[in-house]
Amino acid sequence: MDILGKIVMLLAGCGVFMLGFKLLSTHMEKLAGNGLKSFFNKISNNKILGLFIGMLTTVVIQSSSVTTVMVVGFVNSGIMSLIQATAVIIGANIGTTITAYIAALNSGAGVVADILNYSFLACLFVGVFLEMFAKSDKKKSVGLILAGLGAVFLGLETMSDSMSFMRDVPAINNFIAGLSNPFLLLIIGLVFTAIVQSSSAVTSIIVVIAASVEGAFGGSGNAVYFLILGSNIGTCVTAMLSSVGASTNARRASMIHLLFNTFGAIIFTILLLSWKGFSATIIESWITDKVWQIALFHTIFNCTCAIIFLPLSKYLVKLATILVPDKKVEEEKSPSELVFMDKRLLSSPNIAVGMLKKDVFRMADMSMDCLNVAFNGFVKRDIEIVPVIELKNEQIAKLGRNITDALVGVSSNHNMLDLEKQINDLHTNVGDIVRVAELAENLAKYTKREIDQEIYFSDDVIEKLREMCGLLNKQYELVKAIVLDGQPDSITKVDEYEDMIDNMRRVLVSDHIERLSQGKCRPENNAIFINLVSNLERIGDHLSFIVRG
Repeated sequence: MDILGKIVMLLAGCGVFMLGFKLLSTHMEKLAGNGLKSFFNKISNNKILGLFIGMLTTVVIQSSSVTTVMVVGFVNSGIMSLIQATAVIIGANIGTTITAYIAALNSGAGVVADILNYSFLACLFVGVFLEMFAKSDKKKSVGLILAGLGAVFLGLETMSDSMSFMRDVPAINNFIAGLSNPFLLLIIGLVFTAIVQSSSAVTSIIVVIAASVEGAFGGSGNAVYFLILGSNIGTCVTAMLSSVGASTNARRASMIHLLFNTFGAIIFTILLLSWKGFSATIIESWITDKVWQIALFHTIFNCTCAIIFLPLSKYLVKLATILVPDKKVEEEKSPSELVFMDKRLLSSPNIAVGMLKKDVFRMADMSMDCLNVAFNGFVKRDIEIVPVIELKNEQIAKLGRNITDALVGVSSNHNMLDLEKQINDLHTNVGDIVRVAELAENLAKYTKREIDQEIYFSDDVIEKLREMCGLLNKQYELVKAIVLDGQPDSITKVDEYEDMIDNMRRVLVSDHIERLSQGKCRPENNAIFINLVSNLERIGDHLSFIVRG
């Protein structure tokens, strides 16, 4: 029963550890969301910059799998090239090595190690206290991060304590100590990581076992490192699964991740097999503690692979392109589908909202295009634009529904008040943009009526209408720059454009009434003209609403 109890405690410790990692990763990602978004916005073809972005992102959110899945999402959306993705993926593999040091720190002995461990465990209480009583979402997230950190150490401590029975049961101790076959250990690391879907978690567990079981994995020597090599291959499963059903380039990005980790594992497998004294010469001569040796090897492995493969990025891309060929018939995305937003980004709410904002303004571009096509059709008396505008309007309405569904999905993945404000603004923006498209469709209906009723307008009136439509386009470009590029100082200029459009409507209506009274204009023109300028003025109102949320 004592052994059974220890096994249950081991499993419980593993569960607490995984829960702590989930809390830590999720809420670090939320708290650092805007920083991560600005990080990814800076991605260029500079490989070193991409590597550091991938590394720092993974250090912050404590999960190379999450970083890689985000990269697959960006590639699927077409906003990141495969070369850029390769650099970020390589950086993510370096960033994930920090976890092994956290686990090694927990296993240390001495007064300093005890103080650090107790301090981290105290974070669990402080974090839960903050989450329960703090009022701001940011403080609640900080509390959950602290709670996650404390849970990680509590899980590691529980696992370490519960593994004491392994030392007392010779059969188990001898079994773990006897696990020294390189290929078996590599497969164990691969399979276990593929199941858990976290190389960080597996590496931490390996560290705990090495600290708890004397002579684990063949004692000294290279054997334990094969578990690390296997876990690095196994962690690719998450990205591979996330790329199912994605674009060809997204699947290539996950393939690059697999190629990088597999080639690195092959190189180090050959090195460790041919150089039996690798650990003694390179690592054990510097560090005597087994757990710190494992952490150091993890870093050496990923840094060495980065040095080898970063200059060869283009060849990894070429190989991935060969292994994942283009489809015979690439299906083009419908205009009503999301282009920038990808479901893989739902776990990163701040980034997802940034991508949805781009899709919202792609929808706005479609609505303004609808307006310009409808207006030009009215001026040219082109009846053929009517079905074109109707089709465009259907596509815009459907895109609006898709964006709304995605916004709801993002809302369910966070609890931050400031982010919810942005999501609510985007919901409102979608409604305004749909209304712009509907008002543009009205212009197509007026075109049909002016042709059916043989109604004509003078060149002078048409010119003034063109000027009014031109102001709407200028107003929209300014609105777009304010929201997407962050130019809040230009809001007053948007108001000026709206006032100019409102004033033009008043002048045009006044001049029209005067022409009617002088008999210079047919009464039949009245309904179409008044409605036309009123619709244009209302479009200006909706554009102004967009910038104000």
